[in-house]
Amino acid sequence: MTDHGADLLIRAGAVHTLASGQAPQRALAVRGDRITAVSADPHGLDRLVTGETEVHDLPGATVLPAFDDTHTHLIFAALGAQDVPVHQAHTIPEFLDLIRQRAAVTPEGEWIRTTTNWQELNLAERRMPTAAELDTATDRHPVLVKRGGHNDVVNTYALRLAGITEETPVPPGGTIGRGADRKLDGRLIDNALHLVERLVPAPDRAQRIEGLRIATRDYAATGIGTVRDCAVAPEDYRVLRAAREAGVLSVRVRALISALGMTSAAQVENLLDTMEEWRDTSDPQLSVWGVKFGLDGGLEAGATEEPYACDHSFSGMLIWEPDALVEAVEAVIRRGWRVGTHAYGDRAVRTLLDVYERVLDRNPGLPAGTLVMEHGGLAGPEQRARAVALGIPVTIQQPLLHDTAEVEETFWGPERVARLFPARGWMDLGAQVSAGSDFPVGQFGAMRSVYGMTTRQTVIGVKGPEHAISYDEALTLHTTQAARLTGESHLRGTLTPGRWADFTIWDQDPAHCPGDALRDLHPTHTFVGGRLIAPTGTR
Repeated sequence: MTDHGADLLIRAGAVHTLASGQAPQRALAVRGDRITAVSADPHGLDRLVTGETEVHDLPGATVLPAFDDTHTHLIFAALGAQDVPVHQAHTIPEFLDLIRQRAAVTPEGEWIRTTTNWQELNLAERRMPTAAELDTATDRHPVLVKRGGHNDVVNTYALRLAGITEETPVPPGGTIGRGADRKLDGRLIDNALHLVERLVPAPDRAQRIEGLRIATRDYAATGIGTVRDCAVAPEDYRVLRAAREAGVLSVRVRALISALGMTSAAQVENLLDTMEEWRDTSDPQLSVWGVKFGLDGGLEAGATEEPYACDHSFSGMLIWEPDALVEAVEAVIRRGWRVGTHAYGDRAVRTLLDVYERVLDRNPGLPAGTLVMEHGGLAGPEQRARAVALGIPVTIQQPLLHDTAEVEETFWGPERVARLFPARGWMDLGAQVSAGSDFPVGQFGAMRSVYGMTTRQTVIGVKGPEHAISYDEALTLHTTQAARLTGESHLRGTLTPGRWADFTIWDQDPAHCPGDALRDLHPTHTFVGGRLIAPTGTR
């Protein structure tokens, strides 16, 4: 390279470039938003130091590429940044009191929303609140309590606003909850969510942009430099663009525009018309990856081959008819977009592979990586082999399993829960697999995911240790393999000259960090495009 000066020089104990076969380096130089050089000698790049160069001399530090979270929900994180923080509650009275406190400072009739990253089994009562209990917190405001992306609980005020009564038909692919007395209990699942959520006014643009500022800083603070947001409504994407223009996105965002709730190709065609203006992928910070479909439900409604442990008459639900999904997926690929489809239970995985195989047969020459399986939670050996043979990448989310294992055992039993996210089996087959969190169902964090994949630890102990992978393998699922999934291997994933300067600095080598300490380990610095993002600062 020509010896132009560097804007930034890092000297460290080890710079793990993750380039194939390259030993750890000791120095890394950045100019603009790109890595310009690495050296095995900590002083091997000193010739690039000028009076303008920022030098970090960190002989005990470890440098790694910034991580991707390949399946997360940044939009939910941003919305929750200013919502009632019910994830802090340990009991239902505490939960209700947090809502009551917000109601006291909220004008009557305005909606009250909660954060979504909580689990009912972490409450002392080990259940969700009911509409009647929410009514005790406030009967003067409609209340929307979300848990993850598949479950809502609302109060009576909200049910009344939505016109939901005992006689309301249950939408296909959805559930309207009832208590033991068969009366409405405020619970809504999957395709029933829109009955209420369509009434909730979106926060104003300024509030949403501020939420994205907070949330993207939070991701970066854990070592994440790129998120693949897997449920972005068109209006959400417009807000992301506004946040980008305002300069507040601290991480790179690859958006999957949401077709969730849709059940026909005609609906999808309308969505694709809306997406036409978003084809430009030249912005390194924000772009559309493709379209997101949901084939089955989540923890309570994933489609399984065998009945649920808690209800032998129930095997989850498929949201799409396979023929209709084939038609909808083909509508997307005809427009040149990619497809990511949520398939969690083993019946959903099998059905999705049937759908994808038909699409591939009918559309020869489809670019590799066009069709992706999101989760593949209960994919068994036969299904994994079939996915690999078809060339279908899969994203897995170990933090989801860590946080929800006890909830899932209630529905599926311990044997099936231990088989979730079989990383070892995927990797042994040479699958194209990458990793993420599925926040808000699982907690995001670079090393939280690595810890889970290497230990198979959950909130109720180790589950499926035979599916564990090594630390080095886990790193690739968040770096080199993640960049491959987004089609950006030439730009990201390794710390090599010419690639974007997205990297993290750790005050100890995570490879040698014991057990639970690894789960909560955060970097001391996260750089994205050569700019210090966390801790808060600019160069």
